[in-house]
Amino acid sequence: MRRATVSALAGVTLLAALNAAPAAQAADERTVDYRGYEIDVPADWPVFDLAQDPTTCVRFDRPAVYLGTPGEQQDCPSHLVGRTTGLVIEPLTADAVRATADGTVRVPVPEAGLLVSAAHGPAAGEAELVRDVLATARVTADAEPAPVPAPAKDSAAPLAAAGPQPGTYTGRGFDACAAPSLSAMNTWRDSSPYQAVGVYISGGLRACSQPNLTASWVTNTTADGWHLMPIDVGRQAPCTNYASRMSTDPATARSQGSTAAASAVTAAQNLGIPAGSAIYSDIEAYTRGGSCTTAVLNYVQGWTQALHDRGYLSGVYSSAASGIADLVAAVPNTPAELRVDHIWFAWWNNVADTDGGSYIPDNYWNQRQRIHQFRGGATETYGGVSINIDRNYLDVVTR
Repeated sequence: MRRATVSALAGVTLLAALNAAPAAQAADERTVDYRGYEIDVPADWPVFDLAQDPTTCVRFDRPAVYLGTPGEQQDCPSHLVGRTTGLVIEPLTADAVRATADGTVRVPVPEAGLLVSAAHGPAAGEAELVRDVLATARVTADAEPAPVPAPAKDSAAPLAAAGPQPGTYTGRGFDACAAPSLSAMNTWRDSSPYQAVGVYISGGLRACSQPNLTASWVTNTTADGWHLMPIDVGRQAPCTNYASRMSTDPATARSQGSTAAASAVTAAQNLGIPAGSAIYSDIEAYTRGGSCTTAVLNYVQGWTQALHDRGYLSGVYSSAASGIADLVAAVPNTPAELRVDHIWFAWWNNVADTDGGSYIPDNYWNQRQRIHQFRGGATETYGGVSINIDRNYLDVVTR
């Protein structure tokens, strides 16, 4: 791929780049043409037309190009983690501009009436690849210009959740890779056994796009009685194969946890999720022991301290046999102020309760501080609306 200039990423438009004469296309590239906007991408990137199938999952854990507006009800696997390169090229609308854009470079192209969102992961060379791809863009005579929508005016009453999340609740919940549409949430509220939903609000390894996840969505769902479990999916244990991992140096791992918490709080505040809420760090399964365990515990302490400093509760999601087991073992040696407030343990025993079995002593996190993910990856249908979900049971309270 050809090297892009920094201005091609940072500018409000790509007018100069778009009008430049294109260089010769490399043999390992293909040209994608959408509504008069052409761009050269690696030949092995699949291209998905969202107008043909609005349920297509816009996911960034694998390279791809998505053309059109992401559907309100995407058919996504429930628990995707990871981020690599990819593009979404969609009409330039106010809704598209307002949609959550964590971890993507967003380039309005009013010359073609389009918004280009380019994702990249933390692996070496991915950011440069995205720059190179964007630098090949050009507008043809088939393009139809459209202005960049004006920012929405501030309303008298700011959008916000009904209160700290997930609040006080005992019962079933689910988590899904992409936040369902408001209409889907309304249908499930009236016909499903669930009243809580896990949503990925931030993190460099968040795999699915989130076209529905806005402050308005948070306001409406919580007003309708839903309890939210905000999730950050960031760095993973150093003994895993994820592209973004915690440092094996304890001080650095602690700093990385603190940085992740600060970003998660910013995302929560932008969505109207207030102080007093719990935010859950998604730490996927790993092999316990040695520097891996040390890194996770230090990352979690940095995460917890930074959340507490900002008035939020610290939550951790992990396998009962790895991350949660390490937290349990560390309790006697962890200062009270650095202990996790809520644990969310994955133990797929198909039992809807918060009993941690042999993994979690009864006297740990026993003040309504537990969420149990008891089954993963199941598609359920209520009121004609199907969502692929992980099933959870909550017993939580706001303090």
